[in-house]
Amino acid sequence: MSQPTINQDYFVVKAKENGVHVIGLTRGSDTRFHHTEKLDKGEVMIFQFTEHTSAIKVRGKAVIYSQHGVVDTTE
Repeated sequence: MSQPTINQDYFVVKAKENGVHVIGLTRGSDTRFHHTEKLDKGEVMIFQFTEHTSAIKVRGKAVIYSQHGVVDTTE
């Protein structure tokens, strides 16, 4: 079994309300949902892009922190 590719591209999602969904989307020719997390107000989760995850969808009020800056979904 090969080791997964480790990417240094981390980001943090902080929920501003209950029920914020963070959805991982797959790589490849068919983009599909492959993982979902539900965060409640004040919860923080650190995410990382992997060989299987090429995109993330955030649904709900949250603040996203990454090396590219800060995004507030309410703005």
